[in-house]
Amino acid sequence: MADSEALPSLAGDPVAVEALLRAVFGVVVDEAIQKGTSVSQKVCEWKEPEELKQLLDLELRSQGESQKQILERCRAVIRYSVKTGHPRFFNQLFSGLDPHALAGRIITESLNTSQYTYEIAPVFVLMEEEVLRKLRALVGWSSGDGIFCPGL
Repeated sequence: MADSEALPSLAGDPVAVEALLRAVFGVVVDEAIQKGTSVSQKVCEWKEPEELKQLLDLELRSQGESQKQILERCRAVIRYSVKTGHPRFFNQLFSGLDPHALAGRIITESLNTSQYTYEIAPVFVLMEEEVLRKLRALVGWSSGDGIFCPGL
């Protein structure tokens, strides 16, 4: 069981937060986007479950880790994951990397908002209403109501 002492935090240190995020985004761009969408790279560096457990240190700890170790863990997650944006990845439901959608996800995740009221998410509520208006128009409805279930 973990002790009750809080893990080290970057809260209150905007320089450290920016440095970490720039480093992580660099790993994502290099490993997941550039290499992960290159035809010269593998779609997946496949390992059987027991072998992968040996390669990854998945132990939950009560102490934090260095930024260097965090970045190595990010690289390992990407290395052993299926690159669904790879040109040779095919799935019946999805394929490819949409950089515009990724940019939107980064903004959404950075804001970490909930969409349950206008007061907490004014822009997202208005966007939802506009998308619903367009969807109603596509099926010939002039009015109606709806809601999306983001995060599910």
